[in-house]
Amino acid sequence: MKGRERTKKGVFTSAVGIACNLALAASKIVVGSIFGLVSVVADGFNNLSDSGSSLVSLISFYIADKPADKEHPFGHKRAEYIAAMITGFLVFFLATEIFRESVDKITGSDTAETHWVVFLVLGLSVAIKAGMFLFYRISAAKLGSDALKAAAVDSLCDCISTTAVIIGLIILQATGFPADGWAGIAVALFIIWQGIKIIKEASSKLLGQAPSKELTDKIEAIIRSGNGVIGLHDLRVYCYGNDVYFATTHMEMDASLPALDSHAVIDSLEQRVRNELNVELTVHFDPVDLKDAEMLGLESKVRDAVKEIAPGTEIHDFRIVRGDPGKVIFDVGVQYDCKIPNGEVLRKAEEIVRSLCPYNPVITVDRE
Repeated sequence: MKGRERTKKGVFTSAVGIACNLALAASKIVVGSIFGLVSVVADGFNNLSDSGSSLVSLISFYIADKPADKEHPFGHKRAEYIAAMITGFLVFFLATEIFRESVDKITGSDTAETHWVVFLVLGLSVAIKAGMFLFYRISAAKLGSDALKAAAVDSLCDCISTTAVIIGLIILQATGFPADGWAGIAVALFIIWQGIKIIKEASSKLLGQAPSKELTDKIEAIIRSGNGVIGLHDLRVYCYGNDVYFATTHMEMDASLPALDSHAVIDSLEQRVRNELNVELTVHFDPVDLKDAEMLGLESKVRDAVKEIAPGTEIHDFRIVRGDPGKVIFDVGVQYDCKIPNGEVLRKAEEIVRSLCPYNPVITVDRE
């Protein structure tokens, strides 16, 4: 979906959320105040805070739609992650307030009366919030919006919260037992958990979350299809918001190919990745001399030996610089979950090289 169209639909969805939440907040605060029902008033203020969340989402769509500029050369799409985090904090704050109100109801001696109007307002609230949950969820899926996804979770929490208020009021009316307070505590804990999940997911993306394996596999498949491509390594994919991706990689190619031909292959692969995957790819060219028998033989032996250091360990950028003394230069790629420190990996790799050849090892350890 194009940026301008996506912004319009995102703003419309957020505006609908603001209108619905304001209407629900006003009705609950008025009815709760009339009948002295603190839980209903608290639920109304919950909806009022949801209006603020929807307003944050609306503003984030406008900010995210701004084009790249001198201060933000990769655009403003990450504004939606910030909006999702704000929503998560609002949800978390709301849950602590519900928890406090619930404890006060259990320990207090306040009396209140119920009325069919109260149950009508709360029942309509559950139905409307359920509809908003579906509305937000469908829109979030279509637009790929974390802010709307967070709003959907918030609406679901509101459904559960308001249902708990209804059940608590029914039990309170029938027995006098403050069941609404205990139900409120359970709901508050559930909402706190949801708020933490929203904050965690949004903050992970802001910090630079790893790309999906599906995307990296597609990029790799396109690159490996290029004429003269031997392999690739150090593939890095950076996300700057919804559908804004940049990537870099080192691509190994036959050194015997003319430089202009290799450059043409690289250009065509970068264009394919851009057109098919909407990823701006930059390739670093690593020439490999396929006629250097000594280098190829030594590389094979070192590669097999290095694999024994830890599962998934690989080497790349392997080359020999002959002289007095000569050097063997390469990188060792170690998986992120490997427990062996980089210094220990380096020491073992150097020992392998010294046991196989007279050259001095010059090794760099990367986490991949």
